[in-house]
Amino acid sequence: MKTLRLLALGWGLHFKMLSRSAFDGVLGVMWPLFFATIAFFMFRAGGGGATLLYAALGASVMGIWSATAVAASSALQRERWQGTLELLVAAPSHFSLVLLPITLAMATIGVYSMAATLLWGRFLFGIEIHLEHPLLFVLAVPVTVGSIGMLGFLLSVTVVRYRTAWALGNAFEYPVWLVCGFLVPLSLLPGWVRPISWALAPTWGIRAIREAALGGAPVADLAICAGLGACYAAAGILLVETVLRSARAHASLSLS
Repeated sequence: MKTLRLLALGWGLHFKMLSRSAFDGVLGVMWPLFFATIAFFMFRAGGGGATLLYAALGASVMGIWSATAVAASSALQRERWQGTLELLVAAPSHFSLVLLPITLAMATIGVYSMAATLLWGRFLFGIEIHLEHPLLFVLAVPVTVGSIGMLGFLLSVTVVRYRTAWALGNAFEYPVWLVCGFLVPLSLLPGWVRPISWALAPTWGIRAIREAALGGAPVADLAICAGLGACYAAAGILLVETVLRSARAHASLSLS
């Protein structure tokens, strides 16, 4: 219960800070609509409401990943700039329990992107939003958000030793949404891309969301998405221990 309380309080605190950030706020409002508009114009040429809804769902999850990728990779860098990283590492709670709420809050902020993209498509482009399995759709969204948050957690720990971690996160933003099939079907990509996409939870998350909305069997995709998210969390926790041991041994936590 103490662990859950710590995660909940950390998530709420960082969610409030992120939602009040002018920089993140402008990007969170404009970026998803920019992506969605381009996607709608591209897919409208194909005709059919299902095609536009396919694009709308992909663009909405792409907004969640965009809200997480750069912010998660620079999460520890921001703490380092503010002089709070050493205090967080020295806190009695495990450092992973301090870092996890940050990336989960970033992914949760991205839920706005999903809502804004779907409403933008509905009122501006006339896309009919009809869900074949509404309950599974409601379940698929938080599972996808959670798995993206866990992937952001792993990413933030992986790049903590780099001074320009935010640039690495920015470099991962476009390849991931391309490889995961947010807008471009995986069948159109080279065969060697598919094994990479299978290891990324957003691939299964967007499949579950689309199958829940357009019709299909999303349960298996949901299970794989949740399982990969748990694997990211476990790998991130193990990596945190390795990074902290190295930082203590070399006195390199601040990279000064």
